[in-house]
Amino acid sequence: MLKQLIDNFENYICRFLLIAFTSILFIQIIARELFSHSISWSEESAVYLFVWFVFFGASRAIRIEAHNRIDFQYKYLPGKVVAVFKVLAEVAWLAFNLYFFYLSYDFVFNKMNLYWKSQTIGISMKFIYLIMPIAFLLMTLRHIQVNLKKISGRNAIGNAAVASKQTKEMT
Repeated sequence: MLKQLIDNFENYICRFLLIAFTSILFIQIIARELFSHSISWSEESAVYLFVWFVFFGASRAIRIEAHNRIDFQYKYLPGKVVAVFKVLAEVAWLAFNLYFFYLSYDFVFNKMNLYWKSQTIGISMKFIYLIMPIAFLLMTLRHIQVNLKKISGRNAIGNAAVASKQTKEMT
């Protein structure tokens, strides 16, 4: 149960965020079109929820290995060179995530003013931007998790399995 919750954490969060921001936008459209009334906070909150959705979705995509990669150039290289390039690509991606975790953490917790407020909702922007360090930390952890599975020999999720798993998740 706990393992399933951890493995699908981003999936559950994304589902909630998707329902939340689409519901808010739907209510805003109904209010505007049928009642000629605009809900002032709806669009801003939907944008913030969508941004959070995208960041959690990026972490989920790492977990199920659904990020697109360009790999046509590997056809023309020897197997050992391909293996080295793949390792270098994984290390570069991990370094990128760690660096952006550091930058976003520093920005949110050291450089950002607590008194910056969102325009219509009025909450501190620190809470909105908190998604950046959270997401880059999650992406780093998921990246490590996926690569440890590859190294240990346990099958990582293949392309066909990704499509099948995504189809099952959507139903």
